[in-house]
Amino acid sequence: MADEERTHRGIGVSPGCAYGPVVLVSPPVRAPEGEAAAADPQQALTQVKAAFESVARDLEERAGRVEDTAAEILTATALMARDKGLLKAAGTHLDEGEGPATAIESAVSEFVVQFEALGGYFAERVADLRDVGARAVAAVLGVPAPGVPDLAEPSVVVAQDLAPAETAVLDRTLVLAIVTSGGGRTSHTAILAAQRGIPAVVQCDRALELPVGALVAVDGDLGTVTLEPGEAFVADLAVRNERRTSALDGSFGPGRTSDGHAVALLANIGDVADAEAAAAQDLEGVGLFRTEFLFLSATSAPTLDEQAEVYAQVFAPFGRRRVVVRTLDAGADKPLAFADLGPEENPALGRRGLRLSAERPDLLDVQLQALAIATRETGADVRVMAPMVATAEEADWFARRVREHGLPTAGVMVEVPAAALRSRHVLADMDFASIGTNDLSQYTMAADRMQGALSELLDPWQPAVLDLVAATCAGGAATGTPVGVCGEAAGDPLLALVLVGLGVSSLSMAPSRIPMVRLALSRHSLPECQRIATVALGARTAAAARTRCLEQAVVEITDLL
Repeated sequence: MADEERTHRGIGVSPGCAYGPVVLVSPPVRAPEGEAAAADPQQALTQVKAAFESVARDLEERAGRVEDTAAEILTATALMARDKGLLKAAGTHLDEGEGPATAIESAVSEFVVQFEALGGYFAERVADLRDVGARAVAAVLGVPAPGVPDLAEPSVVVAQDLAPAETAVLDRTLVLAIVTSGGGRTSHTAILAAQRGIPAVVQCDRALELPVGALVAVDGDLGTVTLEPGEAFVADLAVRNERRTSALDGSFGPGRTSDGHAVALLANIGDVADAEAAAAQDLEGVGLFRTEFLFLSATSAPTLDEQAEVYAQVFAPFGRRRVVVRTLDAGADKPLAFADLGPEENPALGRRGLRLSAERPDLLDVQLQALAIATRETGADVRVMAPMVATAEEADWFARRVREHGLPTAGVMVEVPAAALRSRHVLADMDFASIGTNDLSQYTMAADRMQGALSELLDPWQPAVLDLVAATCAGGAATGTPVGVCGEAAGDPLLALVLVGLGVSSLSMAPSRIPMVRLALSRHSLPECQRIATVALGARTAAAARTRCLEQAVVEITDLL
């Protein structure tokens, strides 16, 4: 059978290639079918509480063995296991006549439904919540927790999804790649795999049908998994890996095209640990600092001093390199205990981002004041941008507020088609703009970015999305406003050429993707990027756009992709 016929397709979320045998992650532990009701619901609740606590302690122990983002994610997941609401829900099911393990499953299922309905950040945490539940069920039944089996040799780990408790502690010397049938572009599996340099493919069709022990070739760039590939295919993969390693060894310094056109290469970060890790790498600063981590788990609004201290810790490692801060992007899809505006039928289209700030300007003012204090203390080059901007009036209101707090550089995120189409007006009084291609794709294609079944619509190569990027860049050129990209598209080396050709001046991504993007830019002149961009805009489909652009890129780069 030809290699193409054996190829399973998914979404590449962590670059690189690997070849090795399949190891299947054991399925979650389930409650026994027809489990008897608890004889004493109160005593059973004590059992359930102890089970959740043992899960929390295990997660915290794992967090102590890892660093950076992995430790933060594990610690946050431990907080899920100690959630009082989850325990209360389990108690209700015990009182209704369910057994301990079944009550845990029922409580988790209720919360999963809530998380999926909320969408956004919470939908991305469903896999974490289910893992907490499965571990608690295992604990209450006194059986081993689910997880990756002991690896006897370097292997490709295949699962429905991997929870952070597993991904964070994988032995990089034994895990060649990760393949999941679930997950998403911004799932914890994707984040941690990219951070640790493990090639990964999510949303892979029929991944769980791969036979245990079968040899597969995984391409984390193309998002493909090839079952029992031929010798020529494997040899080509090995050569490509060697070429990639050799080419990247000579790739360093500021981003620029072969004719010297500057393109700043920046990192996306979410907390202090991310900042410290990114600052130690060869990059030019931060293109997206997500500040939500300070707010989402808090029961009351973080104080001015608390925020200023954390922001200073984030800014300090970067010295004079730029740090672009996104103000609080919360609201209906990421509800805050201290700023609940009430339920909304469609949270993704509700009062989130800057719309929440307009309803609660006190939250924005304290955040801007804290950012100003941290900027003065560190002398950092801080640039502040607002999420979810749709109109020129919203942009102007935000810019005035930023400058009133002594922060000189104000920008907006372009995530809504309206802002892209009217960019000449939206950017008229702004110092910069950054295109969030993840949300821009979601709103342009009317496709929830957490719906794996809609992944083709969410492909950043979609011509309609590229048209909106082009429109934004045209508006930036007309107003003299630099335009960057901080969505997933920025980390695709081939798509980066298109974005630069359209007029994008900075690209922000997971730090692990920067070397390959830098290399791709260095091998193409600005006119070549512009020609490739024209080809992309002329394509009828996302697949055609990528294929035609690949044909236009220099052979040295196409051989590595």
